[in-house]
Amino acid sequence: MSLPAPGPDRACLVTGASSGIGVEIARNLASRGHQVVLVARSEDRLEAVADGIRSEGGTAYVVPADLGDRTARAELLDRVTALGVDVDVLVNNAGFSTLGRVAEADPVDEMAMVEVDVVAVLDLCTRFVPGMVARGRGGVLNVASTAAFQPLPGQAGYGAGKAFVLSYSQSLAGELKGTGVTATCLCPGPVATGFGERAGFAEGDFDSALPKVMWVSPEEVAACGVEALDKGRLSAIPGLANRVGARMSQVAPRRVLVELLTRVHPATR
Repeated sequence: MSLPAPGPDRACLVTGASSGIGVEIARNLASRGHQVVLVARSEDRLEAVADGIRSEGGTAYVVPADLGDRTARAELLDRVTALGVDVDVLVNNAGFSTLGRVAEADPVDEMAMVEVDVVAVLDLCTRFVPGMVARGRGGVLNVASTAAFQPLPGQAGYGAGKAFVLSYSQSLAGELKGTGVTATCLCPGPVATGFGERAGFAEGDFDSALPKVMWVSPEEVAACGVEALDKGRLSAIPGLANRVGARMSQVAPRRVLVELLTRVHPATR
């Protein structure tokens, strides 16, 4: 099952498209001839990304929205429809992490993270997938993390949220079989995108928390995800080291894995 063909009345919606992986996914899709709808909070940064895509002959629409706001999400479908395009591809990439022990966490920050990382994924899929099914074409790419395959002491809510995204995406893929619509979950390992700084890692801690062999560029992550979506795969993990690590974390005894990860995580060691 390949991606739907590009068309003047069709577009790919990418959330978190103002930086990092989201930018590169949007660029990758645009390079394949797809129109892209860029969604994030910062209009200025979205315009800069859109200008870059347009300078290379692509078409990009800017739709600023706070994906942590339920009202803003509820308005998104109508705002995109007003552009004169149907969303054939939905990329749920927006997300962030908090950092620290649950006993010391700020409930407001934790709920805000779950709203963007988990609830927004479910919300936007529920709003946009029905149109894809009705048209008999489409694809969903939900961005999780290799954290989905293991416990993550020090980032407990983030790891659990990504496990939700992985399970939800795979269940969605099963439901969509035979409809002409596919669902794929992209599970990157560490990527240099500014993610660690926003989460609250001290300078150097995020970079040193995992071996250099596990780090993958945003461009490589985007290419892996779009290719997996194009081929109708259930999931994709960029980088051989990350694929091996994810497999090992699934078979390792939980108690041993939890103790090891607690010792090495900067927030809990």
